[in-house]
Amino acid sequence: MINRNITPYILGIESSCDDTSAAVVCGTKILSNVIAGQKIHAEYGGVVPELASRAHQQNIIPVVDTALKRAGITKNQIAAIAYTNGPGLLGSLLVGSSFAKGMALGLNIPLIVVDHLQAHVLANFLDTEENKPKPEFPFLCLTVSGGHTQLLMVHDYFNMEILGRTIDDAAGEAFDKAAKILGLTYPGGPIIDKLAQQGNPKRFTFSIAKLPNLNFSFSGLKTSFLYFIRDRLIENPNFIEENLHDLAASIQFHIIKSLTDKMDKALKTYRCTNFVLSGGVAANSELRKKMLELADKYQLRVTIPPLALTTDNAAMIACYGYFKYLRKEFSDLSVMPYSSIDE
Repeated sequence: MINRNITPYILGIESSCDDTSAAVVCGTKILSNVIAGQKIHAEYGGVVPELASRAHQQNIIPVVDTALKRAGITKNQIAAIAYTNGPGLLGSLLVGSSFAKGMALGLNIPLIVVDHLQAHVLANFLDTEENKPKPEFPFLCLTVSGGHTQLLMVHDYFNMEILGRTIDDAAGEAFDKAAKILGLTYPGGPIIDKLAQQGNPKRFTFSIAKLPNLNFSFSGLKTSFLYFIRDRLIENPNFIEENLHDLAASIQFHIIKSLTDKMDKALKTYRCTNFVLSGGVAANSELRKKMLELADKYQLRVTIPPLALTTDNAAMIACYGYFKYLRKEFSDLSVMPYSSIDE
């Protein structure tokens, strides 16, 4: 029986990619948010699914234990367990979902499945030190991460309409692939962001897809960048080293422009009083700057999550779990993870 007079403790578990995370929230207040990364993938220039799932198996118990201790509660005080059910790497998702199911069964408490991408949106509803105003429905949301790029109209916590999405690669993947071409380490997005701050974004020009709708495409941009670097290196083997900051600034400019042009178009098309940024690439300083400029242009309020809540984390999973808990939207053990948003 749910006692609505007591704000519940929700344990969240996130394991969609290469970060094992557990968090405890009380309503929308974060009591703990623990993340264990996996540095081994840097050796391969990207996430290796098999290695990721193995690391999740090693990390899941200590991460959950730490999250409970930092929150100052015991497992018997948890009202429900929310976990990422997809999309993501199937092997990684299975580790998190199996642990969540076993723990919920052992404690005899409800189990709540959460969509990873929708949770990124709802990260903007978590209480933070900045005490920023929460988004007001309906609002537009640009969700940008390493595996996904979407434009959404968010009608309420449970009704998110996809207006556009990438037809090939995600913006975060474009950052990482560009970084790899430049000989930078993984993950490359933050490194490009840092290098770009000392470069000229208009120095080099690359191809941007011109789609008539609100969909995105980054495959052509990546190819344009790859061939440009290849040709320049034939002429000058030191081309990257001599132009690294300008190259980083230029490729970042084109990726961000692809995103902001679509958000600009959406803001002209759909009526709303505010819009939101979410996902791992929301940590990019240039993207955050351009979203603030759009807010000024249209005299709208924009909500951008703090850096700690842009990447994959369990606090956003627990937050969405809290809203589902209030609706008694529980799951059973038969629900299986899914790797793609089309499943």
